[in-house]
Amino acid sequence: MRRRSLFQSSNPYLNEKRFAQATDSVLDASYETMTVSGAVNKSFLLGAVLLAAGAYSFTSGNALLTWGGAIAALVLAIIASFRPEKSAIWAPLFAVFEGLFVGGVTSMYAALFDGIIFKAITLTFAVFFVMLALYRSGLIKVTPSFRSGVMMATFGVFLLYMVNIFLGFFGINMPMLHEASPIGLLLSLGILAIASLNLLLDFDMFDKGEQHGAPAFMEWFAAMGLIITLVWIYLEILRLLTIFSGRK
Repeated sequence: MRRRSLFQSSNPYLNEKRFAQATDSVLDASYETMTVSGAVNKSFLLGAVLLAAGAYSFTSGNALLTWGGAIAALVLAIIASFRPEKSAIWAPLFAVFEGLFVGGVTSMYAALFDGIIFKAITLTFAVFFVMLALYRSGLIKVTPSFRSGVMMATFGVFLLYMVNIFLGFFGINMPMLHEASPIGLLLSLGILAIASLNLLLDFDMFDKGEQHGAPAFMEWFAAMGLIITLVWIYLEILRLLTIFSGRK
């Protein structure tokens, strides 16, 4: 039961319950354990798959691939959260469909704003390495209270987007959400900050998984969670750059 208290995270995808259930499911058996290097390698692999699928979707310009990929990626993420032991199957499939979605969205932005994609990719990598440096240096420690704060903030953003989507069905746009105004700019910066803080939780779970013997299949699950966070950051940066361009 000691391990159950160790796997704590406020990332909605990489949370205590997922790691505890995965560990308990193989607790009495001989099993390979998760390592940071293994999770990092799988993150690179999923990233490569996502980029390949994204490149195909970007050049095809097919809206069906874009939104079909978004729905399929969401379904696979939900399935994986309930069956993490099969993450070696779910994660690569997720990367394919997420890549189709990201590539399609990227194509839409590229058609409207010159040079925005290069800036968004560069800034996404910059955010990643800054947060990694902050985590490794210990300047920001992932404590239980820190996890809880990020969890509440992330859930708040989730509710905000759900309300926005619901209102969209009635042709109503939520005021100030990603609009070119001072309040819209501050809101977008706040959402990007919350997304960036989730990277610290992902890094922490890589370490916690190795330190406390999570089963090896959780490497795929953890890598999938990191990809989800990076895609979120990339999309938020794209939206933020459109605000700086002066267009909604």
